[in-house]
Amino acid sequence: MISRPVLLAFVPAVFVFLWSTGWVVARVAAPHAEPLTFLLVRFSIAGVLLAGISVASGAPWPRDPKTLGHAMLSGVLIHALYLAGVWWAVAQGVPAGLSALIAALQPLFTACLAPALAGETISRKRWAGLGLGLAGILLALEPKLATINAANLAPVAGPLAVNVVSMVAVTVGTFHQKRHVATADLRVVATLQYAGAVLMMIPLALGFEHLRIDWTPAAIGAMAWSVLALSIGAIGLLLLLIRTGEVSRAATLIYLVPPTAAVQAYLLVGETLVPIQIVGMAVTALGVALASRG
Repeated sequence: MISRPVLLAFVPAVFVFLWSTGWVVARVAAPHAEPLTFLLVRFSIAGVLLAGISVASGAPWPRDPKTLGHAMLSGVLIHALYLAGVWWAVAQGVPAGLSALIAALQPLFTACLAPALAGETISRKRWAGLGLGLAGILLALEPKLATINAANLAPVAGPLAVNVVSMVAVTVGTFHQKRHVATADLRVVATLQYAGAVLMMIPLALGFEHLRIDWTPAAIGAMAWSVLALSIGAIGLLLLLIRTGEVSRAATLIYLVPPTAAVQAYLLVGETLVPIQIVGMAVTALGVALASRG
């Protein structure tokens, strides 16, 4: 039987792979569904499935109303505000490369807040790794960033601000999760998170969209993968990483997401992959390795 430490050693790699597929899924789903409506359905299905798993497995539910509230609030921050902000901003015209760069700032922002919010010490070696990782991200995203005309960003200033707020929300959400929902069963925590996310998504979807989903095979496939691999699989691993380690160390893995997504887009949807991106991926991986050991 494989030991728990060995299994935990594979968690970061599996998390990065699953989380990075979100960008490909968003592209597949975009022609067939409005983004906020898609997320509302995704969170609802994931919440129902996790509730059934929690009940069937006899998972203990917290009786303290504060714990329930904290878990739901973390769902609002990590799921609703983060994903809704990113998907809506891109749908409104924010360039995908710029959106990916904003998301990649999360590890650096997390490290800045970690000493005050989580009492974590960020060593010089970890700061060096974070800086190297960000440099690698800039190289990996350079082809997409090079096509952005600053003059064209004025019409999407509002959505761009929403994209930034969404990055801040998921960062604050991970600290909130670590501090206030540290001991409850992860299956139950995830269920409560999606309950909070659904409550937030209902007025957003009703207020900004027409609740349109065309249930084509592509949309069904995107929904199934989003629910099972992302909302249950990847989020479960993220919660495990937050619980078993430092928040800043877990956030560092986000650096690996844009390069991994670029490789997936190259293999699955025919996007180009040029040498500078490959160099950027190597630099990013080196930075993450340095930051993780720091």
